[in-house]
Amino acid sequence: MALVTALAVGVGGATGALARYAVGEALERRALDTLVVNVLGSLLLGVVLGAPLGGTVRLAAGAGFCGAFTTFSSFAVETVRLAEEGRGRAAAANAAVTLALALPATFLGTVLGSVAGG
Repeated sequence: MALVTALAVGVGGATGALARYAVGEALERRALDTLVVNVLGSLLLGVVLGAPLGGTVRLAAGAGFCGAFTTFSSFAVETVRLAEEGRGRAAAANAAVTLALALPATFLGTVLGSVAGG
């Protein structure tokens, strides 16, 4: 990987992490902020994949920004904790809602990206 590409991914990652922090501060509700960043990040990643972007820009936006903005590890931990607390329905709902929104968001993003790219 070229140095410029690595730096671009790093800048994208730093920006994505700051954006995720801002969303968390704005929403101040743990499970909701995780859902919001994962759905928005899935939509953005779809746009990145659907748009005719160059390799470095695509890596910076996709792997960098979207990779740092989304937090599927937090989603997994929150879901497992709900189950461990005996809240199986809440755990199942958390998983179902996240997947039900994130997967179509990715598809919608690819469509939007390809339309925007002409």
